[in-house]
Amino acid sequence: MSTRPSTAGPSLTRADGSPVRLLVVDDESNLAELLSMALRYEGWEVRTAATGSEAVRAARDFGPDAVVLDMMLPDFDGLEVLRRMRADDPGVPVLFLTARDAVEDRIAGLTAGGDDYVTKPFSLEEVVARVRALMRRTAVVTTESSSLLVVGDLTMDEDSHEVMRAGTEISLTATEFELLRYLMRNPKRVLSKAQILDRVWNYDFGGQANVVELYISYLRKKIDAGREPMIHTLRGAGYVLKPAT
Repeated sequence: MSTRPSTAGPSLTRADGSPVRLLVVDDESNLAELLSMALRYEGWEVRTAATGSEAVRAARDFGPDAVVLDMMLPDFDGLEVLRRMRADDPGVPVLFLTARDAVEDRIAGLTAGGDDYVTKPFSLEEVVARVRALMRRTAVVTTESSSLLVVGDLTMDEDSHEVMRAGTEISLTATEFELLRYLMRNPKRVLSKAQILDRVWNYDFGGQANVVELYISYLRKKIDAGREPMIHTLRGAGYVLKPAT
């Protein structure tokens, strides 16, 4: 698990301008501390809880904008925590942490009203990105800065969906846009096929990793054709977007 916090994306704040509030619930103290560190690095206010009962009390006192919630806790499970939290705050978005092989936990969590999940082991960058996406989807926060992503001479307006390279507009399909957005939010970072599949196609996609290769080739034809390449393949590792030299 990477300990390098993510700085991708514009800052998020509450509507009144105060810091976003996050509640991290996990009985593994080291993991809870790592998560808290990564989330605080984003400028957010973070509280932690190690049990379900602590989590419910903390949610009532703290009023979090989102909750990172481990499915397995010492007293009662994450589903019961979710039920009790939602009784007090029906709209609070929840990101579940689950064991990689516990498919039934993930299905149960989403069926019970959880908004998303990540499986252990995970990268801190992934958790931060998922929390950002949750809060944007549920409109609990506002974005401080513009919706413009810039990597070298490549720009993307996340609101208008306009993409330009060196001043030339590039037309993308919806899937190509999502793939490029993920790459641009993580410049100079190697992203594996599995990460890209999970983020762009989500967990309900039943295909193979070759769909990633296919869409990377589509993007290259539009982004890199006739220009210094920005999308690079690292054999056996994945893909990386870097400013052209």
